[in-house]
Amino acid sequence: MTHYQTPEDLKSIPAFVALAPVEANAFLAFNHAVERKDGLIPPKYRELISLAVALTTQCAYCLDVHTAQAAKSGATREEVAEAALIAAAVRAGGTLGHALLAQRLFEGHGSRRVT
Repeated sequence: MTHYQTPEDLKSIPAFVALAPVEANAFLAFNHAVERKDGLIPPKYRELISLAVALTTQCAYCLDVHTAQAAKSGATREEVAEAALIAAAVRAGGTLGHALLAQRLFEGHGSRRVT
């Protein structure tokens, strides 16, 4: 059976980096910079933010990494749950915002309302 996402995939990162080293190393340097422990935002909050973003982007790898890091940084299950629900609300708000845009675009294409 083919598994589309598996933690084993993470082992292929070095080979992937070798395919485009300039870009990949720039990405990894950026990623390390935002994951630093000495920033103004404490590590626990960085991980809760990262987890919320991972939930909205639906990246299973990021969920795995940032859930583990959130736990190691002292986050509680309750904080993870709140972060998840905040992410869900923001994503739903984005959907509503795009729905308003879709309505305006629809009208711009000369479509008429059914009354």
